[in-house]
Amino acid sequence: MPRPTARTSTPLRSVDGVDAFTPSPARPVRVRSRSMAADTHFQPHRHPWAQLAYCTSGIVQVTAATPDEVTYIVPPSRAVWIAPGALHAINVLEAAEFRTLYIHAQATSARWLGCSVIVVSPLMREMVHFLDMHGGSGLSPTREAMLSGLLIDEIAGADTQPLGVPMPHANNGDKRLRALCEAVLRAPSERATLAEWAEDTGASERTMARLFRDELGTSYQQWRQRLRQRQRFLGDVQGCDGAVTELFSEQIGL
Repeated sequence: MPRPTARTSTPLRSVDGVDAFTPSPARPVRVRSRSMAADTHFQPHRHPWAQLAYCTSGIVQVTAATPDEVTYIVPPSRAVWIAPGALHAINVLEAAEFRTLYIHAQATSARWLGCSVIVVSPLMREMVHFLDMHGGSGLSPTREAMLSGLLIDEIAGADTQPLGVPMPHANNGDKRLRALCEAVLRAPSERATLAEWAEDTGASERTMARLFRDELGTSYQQWRQRLRQRQRFLGDVQGCDGAVTELFSEQIGL
């Protein structure tokens, strides 16, 4: 099978309609739901509030820079925390029911200044679902404030996992290195050597090895190992039966 080669551009979608979901001190958590087809791409953007990227089904890839650029894979049991002001982009790998939590910067914990993968607990999942269903209407300000506070606390206490893979910066990084990394990400099971990947970019193996060290602070072999670890985790997640734990909403009276 031929290896995927570098592509010069990818169709991008703007992030429209976000103003209707802007968080505020009075309503610090806003939930936005979207159904997104595979191969949907959202152009790099930033906003002054924090974001939690989560999907109830499907898989998305989130790339964020704070300032180092890292790409994350997001299966339904995980979410990516994106700090206020962080530049980020989204690529839908598998048709997804996408849930975006916009969280006012004043409501975020001081330790959440970067971006990271967190574990989505059953409680978190059900609170997101409830706010999605009832946050726009039929929910008193007091009730919404209580649920939002509990959700923020659940996010702040969530376990984190090192599932990010560093990437060359989109604007300042070497274009050949970024093209190589993107090609490997599109075919993580491909067993090509660095020399073979480098050939597709028009650079030598020695040059690409130097770029990995200089820009990503790692060797190509170590970078690939991190990618393989992420892929093994994703395979384990996809192999689960996907059964949902007893709804926490029943236990806390939602």
